[in-house]
Amino acid sequence: MEHDRRTFLKTAGLAGVAAMTTAAVSPSAAQAAMPKSEPKEMPKGMTFATLRQGDGYSLGLRTEHGILDVAAAEQDFKQGAPTTITAVFNGQGDVSGLKRLAAQAAAANRHFIAEDKAKFGPAVTDPEKIVCIGLNYRRHAAETGNPVPKMPILFNKYNTALNCCGGTVAVSKEKAEKFDYEAELVIVIGRTARNVSEADALSYIFGYASGNDFTARDLQSRSSPWMISKTCDGFGPLGPYLVTADEVDPGKLKIEGTVNGVVRQSSNTSDMVFNCAQIVSYISSLMTLEPGDIIFTGTPEGVIVGYPKEKQVWLKPGDRVTTTIEKLGTLSFTLA
Repeated sequence: MEHDRRTFLKTAGLAGVAAMTTAAVSPSAAQAAMPKSEPKEMPKGMTFATLRQGDGYSLGLRTEHGILDVAAAEQDFKQGAPTTITAVFNGQGDVSGLKRLAAQAAAANRHFIAEDKAKFGPAVTDPEKIVCIGLNYRRHAAETGNPVPKMPILFNKYNTALNCCGGTVAVSKEKAEKFDYEAELVIVIGRTARNVSEADALSYIFGYASGNDFTARDLQSRSSPWMISKTCDGFGPLGPYLVTADEVDPGKLKIEGTVNGVVRQSSNTSDMVFNCAQIVSYISSLMTLEPGDIIFTGTPEGVIVGYPKEKQVWLKPGDRVTTTIEKLGTLSFTLA
C-alpha cells in the first residue's frame, strides 16, 4: 500500500481528500512483501472500486449491501484477501477471500459504505502504461473531418493524469482555454500480453471501466503528437467501478456523456473502428502490456471540437461532466 500511497500523493485533481474520516488500513506485512506477479486466475463476477482512505487507498467491492471496505474487513476477519486493486493485479493475496469477507461483513453488518457516501479514487491507481486510441469511432472521425483510420492511432497519458469519480480537473491552472470532454470505455489488462492474437486478446482483459479522455484542444493543435493536450494533471478521470470482463460485452455498450446534465454524447461501442480485441492485439504487437495497464479506447461523436466553430462553447470552471457506460456506472467530475 505504500507504493499506492506515493502515487496518490503525486496524483492531481482529487477533491476532498482531507474530508475523509476513516483511517487508512495497511495490508499485512506478508502481503506487502510479496513479489509482483499477476493473478493465477482472473476474478469473475466482481465489481471493484478504489476507496480513498486518509493518505492511501483501500480496495472496494460493490455488493448488494453497499461497497465493502476490503482493507477494514480484512483487518477484522483476516481472510488473506488483497486489500488494494494493485495487489489484485499483482496476484497478491487470496482473491477468493473477497467473497468470504463480503459474507462475514454482511452477517456482522459492518464495513459497508453507501455508494453516495463513498470517496472514490481512480479505479486503477498505479498502471505501468496508459495507452489511448484516437479517432476510433466512425461518426467521431466524420464530425472532425478526418478519414477513418486504417490502423489504431496511439498516444499516451501519464499517471499524474489519473483522476477519480467525484474529482476535480483544475483547468484554471492550465495554460489553455479550449477544454473538451471525451467519454470513453477503458480496458484494464489482467495478464501479461505480448504478440497476442485477436482471437485470444479478450482473455487478457481483466475488466472495463468508464473514463474520460479530457483534452485541451488548443494544446492539441500546437503540435502533431496529441500527448501534451491529453496528459495534464487530472486529465484522466477513471471509475468509479472496474467490472470484471466476464460481466461485459464490450462490443455493444451504450455510452453517454453529459455537461451540466445536458446530453452531449450518446452512442454505442458498436461504432468503434477497432474493437477491444483488435486494440489489445495491435498494442501487444508493439509493446508488452502488463496487469493493471489501461487503454482508453476512443470517444464517440458529440465532442465540442466537432461542432461548427460558431457553436463551440468550451468547458469552464464550475462545469460538471459525466460519462455513463452501460453496466459500468457513471463517472462524474467537476472543473475548477
